[in-house]
Amino acid sequence: MKFAHAFKQSLASQGITPSPFPLPIILKGVVAAPQVAVTHEIIGFPPHWVAYAIPYGQLKKCLKKVQRELQELGLDTETLRALLDPNTDSPVALNYTLNASSNSMLVRPKLTVYIHLHEGNIVDASLTPTTRQFFEKVSLGFSVDVFENGGGSAILNMPRTKTADEAAVDTRPPSFTAANPTGSESYETKEVPLVFDGVFFDMLQSDVSNLDALQATEQNQLNQEVKELGKQVSQVSRPSRFSKSDLDRWRRIFELYLDAEIFFATHERDHGARSSQKALQQLQWFQGQVKKQQLVSAFKLSESQSAFSRFLELNLSLLKHLQFQELNVLAISKILKKFDKRTSLGVSRAFPTAISSRRLLSDRIAREVCARIAEELVSIIPQLNDYLCPICYSIAYQPVRLDCQHVFCIRCIIKIQRRQEENCPLCRARVVLNASAENLDVELEKFMKKYFIKEVKEKQRDNEIERGIEEFGPGYTRPECNVM
Repeated sequence: MKFAHAFKQSLASQGITPSPFPLPIILKGVVAAPQVAVTHEIIGFPPHWVAYAIPYGQLKKCLKKVQRELQELGLDTETLRALLDPNTDSPVALNYTLNASSNSMLVRPKLTVYIHLHEGNIVDASLTPTTRQFFEKVSLGFSVDVFENGGGSAILNMPRTKTADEAAVDTRPPSFTAANPTGSESYETKEVPLVFDGVFFDMLQSDVSNLDALQATEQNQLNQEVKELGKQVSQVSRPSRFSKSDLDRWRRIFELYLDAEIFFATHERDHGARSSQKALQQLQWFQGQVKKQQLVSAFKLSESQSAFSRFLELNLSLLKHLQFQELNVLAISKILKKFDKRTSLGVSRAFPTAISSRRLLSDRIAREVCARIAEELVSIIPQLNDYLCPICYSIAYQPVRLDCQHVFCIRCIIKIQRRQEENCPLCRARVVLNASAENLDVELEKFMKKYFIKEVKEKQRDNEIERGIEEFGPGYTRPECNVM
């Protein structure tokens, strides 16, 4: 909570209205992880988001019905774990799959039983009476393919080959399928008709589909906001002859924003998508740096203040989406782990693969919107780093574009030519000695003078001092302009 409180205070101190929703989004209910809780009731999100949140409580109630249904069939947790164990040699085995049909996005659970019979009886003394009774009913009551040994030829009923559309919770194939049966033995494959596991996964898939639709809608709205904000920033940062522009302030703001790496990091030790908690810290750092450097108070145009407020609100909205996604992914993970714990059917890994939900990944919307921000907002303001000379690391004013298309400032090219070095410092092409006045990029020079006024003046001053030292010696000092 202290992160949200400090951040909102920081916003208020600059006259910026914070988001109407609290930043650290929490859930009421059972604690699932440090500082995080999972249940059906969500606090801090818009009401139409809450309606699409994963109903953890309802899924938990349905899971109890699944467990009760299995127990009534004699398939308690320990029995299921034993029959699904790939290291046992039981003549009875189970296989639980989540089958995704090719003409539908929905997956259907399927529990298959492989039974080894001897003279019509199940060959496994370790089964409990209830479980044995269940398998005997299965072997007698359902439509199956039974292959019995007759005439000395052994024909085994093997499980069918899985299609590419199936996402299976793999268990061992029955060990008895490789055995040589006797005349009194038979092998059967049965599908157990369960009810409530289908209800459970239908409910969960429906919730995930609704989340996908919600996130697609919200992402389109965020993209539209980025587009509109880009137009506003373009207006206030347009170069002006009378200094009625906030170009320099916006350039510095976007430099800090890129340095903050709020939602994604690119460092060697810290790279990839950030969690919502870390993103909140980076957003606070960015806001603190903007305040410390007094960039907002230095705006010359009132429109810049409103644009900056919209920019912060955009990032707050993106952070809220990230938090909402994280909590829903956590809720799905928790309920699937609970499903496995109570049934031993091992669906926690298979279900995310089976549904193939692209947007359910918690950083998906943040990744796509951040890419849009970089393309349509940050790129509006030319960044100095994109126009530096690779040799002296100052602005490449009076840019010389070599035949290899690499750009350097004219002073560095002159120094290289004096040393009779013919290779380009970047690609090693033999083009340096061929450079002449025709290689000056006039259009790029005009662009630099328009968007980097301060940096160009500093570069001109440095060039004059360097030429003066070359002509008059190390004691040369550049004369200042004096008004008499």
